[in-house]
Amino acid sequence: MTVVDPEIRSQQRLLWLVALGFFMQTLDATIVNTALPAMAQSLHESPLRMQSVIVAYSLAMAMLIPASGWVADRFGTRRVYVAAITLFAVGSLLCAMSTSLPLLVASRVVQGLGGALLLPVGRLAVLRTFPKERFLQAMSFIAIPGLIGPLIGPTLGGWLVEVASWHWIFLINLPVGLIGAVAAYFFMRSGPAVNVARFDWSGYLWLATGMVTLSLALDGLSGLGLGQAGVLVLLVFGLASLVAYWLHAMRSPAPLFSPQLFSVVSLAIGLLGNLFSRLGSSCMPFLVPLLLQVSLGYSPFEAGLMMLPVAMAGMAVKRITTPLITRLGYRRVLVGNTALVGLAMMSFALINPGQHLALRLLQLALFGAVNSIQFTAMNTLTLKDLEGSQASSGNSLLSMVQMLAMGMGVAVAGAVLAGFAALLGPVSAARLDTLASFHATFVTMGFITLASAAIFWQLPSGLEPGLVRGDASAAGPHEP
Repeated sequence: MTVVDPEIRSQQRLLWLVALGFFMQTLDATIVNTALPAMAQSLHESPLRMQSVIVAYSLAMAMLIPASGWVADRFGTRRVYVAAITLFAVGSLLCAMSTSLPLLVASRVVQGLGGALLLPVGRLAVLRTFPKERFLQAMSFIAIPGLIGPLIGPTLGGWLVEVASWHWIFLINLPVGLIGAVAAYFFMRSGPAVNVARFDWSGYLWLATGMVTLSLALDGLSGLGLGQAGVLVLLVFGLASLVAYWLHAMRSPAPLFSPQLFSVVSLAIGLLGNLFSRLGSSCMPFLVPLLLQVSLGYSPFEAGLMMLPVAMAGMAVKRITTPLITRLGYRRVLVGNTALVGLAMMSFALINPGQHLALRLLQLALFGAVNSIQFTAMNTLTLKDLEGSQASSGNSLLSMVQMLAMGMGVAVAGAVLAGFAALLGPVSAARLDTLASFHATFVTMGFITLASAAIFWQLPSGLEPGLVRGDASAAGPHEP
């Protein structure tokens, strides 16, 4: 009879716990998209103005991710992880109980605050438990649910909407969250005591204020109904807050994110490229299911099934991404692939009711493939030259930028869509009128992505691929 070492058994339990939290997070990030039209109908809102549901979640995560490492060190990984799962489940329950769009958005903020701690704190627990030679293998195991979540999320969301109601896309988190919280309490170690420095509250408040106000400004014209003056005030206030953070960080002995990080060329270009290229590509999981249901008459379940080629193609190209970068280098891959992502997005302007299904599936698969290559290349570029204390700070900064870009991208796409809908016809117009608005939005967002290729053009032509410590593909919370 084989006796399992208690230490190995404890490590296996930890991996399953962290994987469970990651699965909850990635599933929730994708399951909502196909349910937006049903939510809009239930809450008496326009389906073209529901982007706030996604923006609030992404923005809440972006706000708390920078503080996740300090919170885990201060209160202990087990305590924080149990609190994170509990908060995520409570937020899910509040979402299901929401009777208006403002209440749903507020509930998504609660959910996002819990989700922001799940992966960073879980990854920190794994880092402290596993020896260096087994860390990559452990992180690869945890990354698997991150691939499964986006694969089944849209289809599961559409199915639940049809057989029950949109409320169940949140209610299914409750039993999973309960099991995860109880298991984490009993099986996750508290971790060794860590001496933590004083938290940079001033810098954090300036940074959080800047992110929130900029995102609200981008969402203001469509989701919040703000006038141009209100949007302009928010933009100026947000930019001023970010400048204030930068000035604070330059003279602070222990800033949240040191300006010295940007002396690393690969990180500086990688972060800027992540931000601007994701402004375009991150809106696609929001726009495509909305297009299929609002303009082409797909059911929620059918719209969810149509997103399968995106996830499957993204998984299929993972194996060729590293050899591709090794052979061509970061500059060529990122400049060329960013252009391909933008063109693939623009191609959705060709979608019409008479288009052959095979061609539509091919479009979705091609977008999923080039988008997956883009994420992996950008992540490894950003982190590959960081050493020592810079690695942890740079990884947190990358995660924050990714979530911020996801929220801002959906907000921008929602504002552009609402603008074209007002220009080309009323929101309640016929399907062909809304189709024209979607076409114009795809071209606009694709052009933004295409223009961001100029950022990667600034990379040195001889930049070596190198190796990244850990699992770069898991650097962000929702990488396909």
